[in-house]
Amino acid sequence: MTVIVQEPLLEGDEVNQTQIVSEEKRGNGDGPSESDILQLDGGFVTPDSNAFGHSFRDYDKESERRAGVQEFYRINHINQTYEYVLSKREHYGKLDKAVMSIWECCELLNEFVDESDPDLDEPQIEHLLQTAEAIRKDYPNEDWLHLTGLIHDLGKVLLHPSFGEEPQWAAVGDTYPLGCAFDESIVHYEYFNENPDFYNPKYNTKYGVYSEKCGLENVIISWGHDEYMHMVAKMNKTTLPPAALFIIRFHSFYAMHRAGAYTHLMNDEDKEMLEWVKIFNKYDLYSKSKVRVDVEEVKPYYQSLIDKYFPSKLRW
Repeated sequence: MTVIVQEPLLEGDEVNQTQIVSEEKRGNGDGPSESDILQLDGGFVTPDSNAFGHSFRDYDKESERRAGVQEFYRINHINQTYEYVLSKREHYGKLDKAVMSIWECCELLNEFVDESDPDLDEPQIEHLLQTAEAIRKDYPNEDWLHLTGLIHDLGKVLLHPSFGEEPQWAAVGDTYPLGCAFDESIVHYEYFNENPDFYNPKYNTKYGVYSEKCGLENVIISWGHDEYMHMVAKMNKTTLPPAALFIIRFHSFYAMHRAGAYTHLMNDEDKEMLEWVKIFNKYDLYSKSKVRVDVEEVKPYYQSLIDKYFPSKLRW
């Protein structure tokens, strides 16, 4: 895939000329034709406020959820250490918790609300369908992106008793690298001063255990639903494109795709894939609302995509 970036798109920008086009469509090298260009802004109108009537991702705004979100990040930042994440990757990498379909997993999420989210308190399946349907409206020909919207948060089944009933701080929330210094752009950065890695000279420098441009595939990211779903999809041999897997793994890595942090660890492929995350993030974040999606009406369409890109049953 080739990403042609003439000007980066920031939140609130007008539609710009950023273009994304697949390599196989470039033809004789004269550049993409108009029909081959995927505009970075598909036309989705960003709302002014979230489901609570506040601005999105405003962690300082007084609300009925503020105290809970703040306490969530305090516990998360204390407990997410490099060694902890390695142990979780080994434990869940066995994929021995369940055998079920993608849609069965979607239905399990009806039981949970994300305590780290300051913007929404609806069951997770509502958010998944809102995201997927918003993408589908703007990018009708990119069916892999529709399915990515549906499955991006399925790793939250970590909260279910069948998967060990992980605490929320070990399943949801913004993600960030371990094994190197915590960037100050990470939400509630102040709580890292209680994390043992904060004082460990092996882990608290700019590069830590990594090297310049080592690539994000080689970086240990805080444990949660992103890491788990990426693992499940990859190990079950999904045929989704690499961009989908990148979105699944890094869509909660806000310090990277919103604040521009950790670019020193990214290689050229990471920077290319980042443009897909920027497309996706707009729908993931701003589609959160109290508008309900008719599950039974849209289910046949998404089941057809599941059948196209995944085996009928997955190991979890």
